Amino acid sequence: MTMSYMISPSLMCMNLIEIKSQLEVFDSRADFLHIDIMDGHYVKNITLSPFFIEQIRPYTSLKIDVHLMVEEPSDFIDAVAKSGADYICPHAETINRDAFRIINQIRKHNKKVGIVLNPATPVDYIKHYIHLLDKITVMTVDPGYAGQPFIPEMLNKIQELAQLKKEKNYSYLIEVDGSCNKNTYQDLLEAGAEVLIVGSSGLFNLDPELTVAWDKMTADIRQAEKAA
Repeated sequence: MTMSYMISPSLMCMNLIEIKSQLEVFDSRADFLHIDIMDGHYVKNITLSPFFIEQIRPYTSLKIDVHLMVEEPSDFIDAVAKSGADYICPHAETINRDAFRIINQIRKHNKKVGIVLNPATPVDYIKHYIHLLDKITVMTVDPGYAGQPFIPEMLNKIQELAQLKKEKNYSYLIEVDGSCNKNTYQDLLEAGAEVLIVGSSGLFNLDPELTVAWDKMTADIRQAEKAA
């Protein structure tokens, strides 16, 4: 059966002591690697960095997808691109004063352009440049910390993006970030989610052995896909 979804493990939730072996598990199973960069200002947390990307790039063939939870994305884009990222995804709330300049800055490095929407940010907020995007990430929790409860109102936003994509023949991927797990997979897939970012509740907390956790996660998703 051809899968209608892609999986992107969130590396802020991985066991960094076992990073090389865990990357090997992902390399033959995942579609993306999701890396959160936080500046401690846009969100009150600090996680990974361009240096981290540079360190793991030689050890994976997967596309590296970088989520910029930072107040000034333009300060990070060049370093993130040079470190080996494939997708660079700032928040719409941080770029709308200079969205086209930021998009061009990312494109200059021949990288894919993504945009992240906070739960309270409507799709209409990006209407003037939505046609330029390769990926749109719907936050289904407020950004900054792992393990927050799912916000069900976001299913309507995913449906809206899926309908727009179909009507306008847009090419962006619809990604979901936040509380993707066995309790939400069916609703997310039914709404039109195409990329699932899996973190603590969806993957890493399922079993101490990552290969076992991965098999449990994929079984949960397949069951949800059949029901969707």
